[in-house]
Amino acid sequence: MALREQDFNEKHELKVNGGKIRFRLKDIAVEPGTSVNLGEDFDPAFTGGFDDKSDALERLAQNRHKVAQLQETLYADDRYSLLLIFQGMDASGKDGVIRHVMSGVNPQGCHVTSFKAPSTAELDHTYLWRISNALPPRGNIGIFNRSHYEEVLVARVHESILDAQKLPPESRGKSIWRDRYADINAFERHLTRNGVIILKFFLNVSFEEQARRFLERIDDPAKNWKFSARDVKERSYWKEYQTAYEKMLEATSTDWAPWWVVPADNKWFARLLVSDIIAMQLEGMDIAPPKLGEEARAELMVARARLISELEQSK
Repeated sequence: MALREQDFNEKHELKVNGGKIRFRLKDIAVEPGTSVNLGEDFDPAFTGGFDDKSDALERLAQNRHKVAQLQETLYADDRYSLLLIFQGMDASGKDGVIRHVMSGVNPQGCHVTSFKAPSTAELDHTYLWRISNALPPRGNIGIFNRSHYEEVLVARVHESILDAQKLPPESRGKSIWRDRYADINAFERHLTRNGVIILKFFLNVSFEEQARRFLERIDDPAKNWKFSARDVKERSYWKEYQTAYEKMLEATSTDWAPWWVVPADNKWFARLLVSDIIAMQLEGMDIAPPKLGEEARAELMVARARLISELEQSK
């Protein structure tokens, strides 16, 4: 049910009024088993040769409508669920992408989970425990703003975090990250085998663009609440985070749950691209409203006749 290999290799076109974006999905996806160098392989400012923001917003609106319609079909089909995972550095635009792309869906069938530092209760379980509890039920869309991948990102950059997890000594050896990659891949494989379709987006923002967005948050009083002095402190670990992301992308981009490296320096393009991938995934799924049997259909006709009769009597 994941996107097919030909979808990655064929030329991808986003048609809009003022032009087209032409590129292969392979250009923004991490091919399983390949090495990743974010500085050389993926350009955060990439826009596919298309730079008309107004047309992009129109296309985004079309995708929102399409996703909203397909969500209803997903819910009625009740066999699959869709899990959207968003990772990225601070100010990479995760909140904005989620808000602009998913604003048209029915909130009854969609839930956003933002994973913060684990609670005391969560630390008394394995790191995947709270992830399992937040998975979307069949027919629903689940959105993770950060996710289990924090356990191979921030925990790798700041290994002191592992102390709070009360791990046994044998789980703190040199193989801890390799083991966690293997556990995550197995976990996601289990999910996809049971009808959870996974789309993973890494919002790839540049060092310079992050600084500009932090300054905007500082200079605009209405956005001050979004900024913390800790954000600037974390920038000093930029290289370490980039390495952690590269290792994560290499180890956990799989045939069943590949990673999309979304160029995030231009918010409008990141939102357009994410919306198009989600819409394409839903369009390619084998979902449809359930068909009624003869008995149920007959009951439907009886109910219809009764309603028509009631309306006629009320005239």
